Amino acid sequence: MSHSPRNRTVVSCTLLVAALGASATACGSDGHPLSAKPYDAAEQISFGGSVDDGKKADPDKPLEVTSEDSDGRITDVTAVDATGRYVAGELSADGSRWHSTSPLAAGARYTVRVSTEDEDGAPGRETIAFDTSRPTTKKRLNVTFGPKAGTYGVGQPVTAELSQPVREKAQRAIVERALKVDSTPAVEGAWHWVDDKELHYRPKEYWPAKATVQVRSNLPGIKVADRLWGGTAKPLKFTTGDRVVAVTDASSHEMTVYKNDEVINTIPVTTGKPGFETRNGVKVVLGKEYFVRMRGTSIGIAEGSAESYDLPVYYATRVTWSGEYVHAAPWSVGSQGSANVSHGCTGMSTGNAEWFFDNVREGDVVKVVNSYGDTMETFGNGFGDWNLNWQKWQTGSALTNGTTAGQTTVQTARLRPTSA
Repeated sequence: MSHSPRNRTVVSCTLLVAALGASATACGSDGHPLSAKPYDAAEQISFGGSVDDGKKADPDKPLEVTSEDSDGRITDVTAVDATGRYVAGELSADGSRWHSTSPLAAGARYTVRVSTEDEDGAPGRETIAFDTSRPTTKKRLNVTFGPKAGTYGVGQPVTAELSQPVREKAQRAIVERALKVDSTPAVEGAWHWVDDKELHYRPKEYWPAKATVQVRSNLPGIKVADRLWGGTAKPLKFTTGDRVVAVTDASSHEMTVYKNDEVINTIPVTTGKPGFETRNGVKVVLGKEYFVRMRGTSIGIAEGSAESYDLPVYYATRVTWSGEYVHAAPWSVGSQGSANVSHGCTGMSTGNAEWFFDNVREGDVVKVVNSYGDTMETFGNGFGDWNLNWQKWQTGSALTNGTTAGQTTVQTARLRPTSA
């Protein structure tokens, strides 16, 4: 298609105005093709599939828009459904064809706006609306977001549990693109596939203090795989509180608690003794229990053996599902601050445990350094998500190259306590 006629028209108009010293009325809305009212382009474009004949379109097929004018071209196409979801697309270099590159949703109503120009550059417009048919299969991919609405610490990951397994990377990419996380203030973050039915989302660093996080799904009606379509998902909104980070140094037997990067308490503690060393690394508070009955049998210690125990425990702050807590341990006060004598938990006096219990919330960060224990598991025993560096975390996304799930960390060198 040649654009030379348009160029000649604009140049001649400019020369005429200059020669006559006339106002823009000489080549204004009537003469300048770019200022003209858009013409109806309905006769110059066609829509692929069943869009143009009034039937419900098949969401399995891409949306296609074609220019029927050999001297004209398509300049822009915008397709959006009634919920505000835009359809991504690609326009050919010569403007003769546009096609969607993201799937249409089933059971949705779309509005498509097409912009064109003719051989002289005059703009054309066409707008159509159409419905897509509903999927024949009833198999839906529903999503449940976590945590529940509320206020959490800055280490709280977002979780997404799927009702059906999603194994193929291309299918995972469709899911991942549809799961939206927005925070105020905005931060960089990414999803990581834990397994076929669970994803976690975290920022590159901890969430900002006093942030608002909103999570939603654009999956409803979207085809994920053959006979599997996006289903329901209840949106989630939660906030973060102050930045509270507790750092336990197992070698100096001391916990330092930071609030918004300022030290607010230093507590003598005891951690796991040889054979029961406390896990190194970052953990996240999972919950708080005023009273817990702790038994050695819960961690594999035979009843009646030398290591057996059965104790009432108060002010217990849980950091792993397998039973690691920060809690009151009045029986070990003599060792707190000087020796590690526990079976893996972090013990402190009853007064200090009550203070800690009252000053932390779910999602706050508890970090252990300088223990001879293994590193906290990334997944499966609580939230060890922060023990993956950002580069490794991103490899768990279906939108990047690399492996997908099940990443683990190696034990780090012995460290000095910090607030991060």
